[in-house]
Amino acid sequence: MATTNIQTQEADLSTLVITAEELLNHWQGHRRVTRRVIEAFPEDKLFTYSIGGMRPFSELVMEMIHIAGPGVKGVATGEWKSFGEEDEFTGAAPQTKTELLALWDKVTAVIDSVWPQIPLHRFHEVEAAFGQYEDSLYSSVLYFIDNEIHHRGQGYVYLRSLGITPPAFYDRS
Repeated sequence: MATTNIQTQEADLSTLVITAEELLNHWQGHRRVTRRVIEAFPEDKLFTYSIGGMRPFSELVMEMIHIAGPGVKGVATGEWKSFGEEDEFTGAAPQTKTELLALWDKVTAVIDSVWPQIPLHRFHEVEAAFGQYEDSLYSSVLYFIDNEIHHRGQGYVYLRSLGITPPAFYDRS
């Protein structure tokens, strides 16, 4: 009996590269870096500054918010709203850095509270996230992270063009 359990455990581990908790910690590490990028912006530039027709960083942050909060809920429940459809994160857009950071922190808390409710098998199910992007749900989560990294990179360009050194991208503490 003991040999069977060990073989089963080894078979299970042979398919495991990262745990759900490790994936969450990775994502939240990126969210901590992005929060520091938001903090680094001068208040007057966060909502208005643009280069080459790119959106202001506040708009990029709102996109991240509208992906992360509803996205983690969709992964957990299988219930997806269309991207940008009214949810608890829509309404009056934040007008100050303080309001934007408060909304960012609200989404972080939602991710932390919803994530443990996701049954592990859900990560391998295929669904159309936001009714548009059909893929495995773990791939959708990776997209949520990739999208944030992409837009945070735009924020780095903005900060550097303003003469501000952005936070170290590798310091996810």
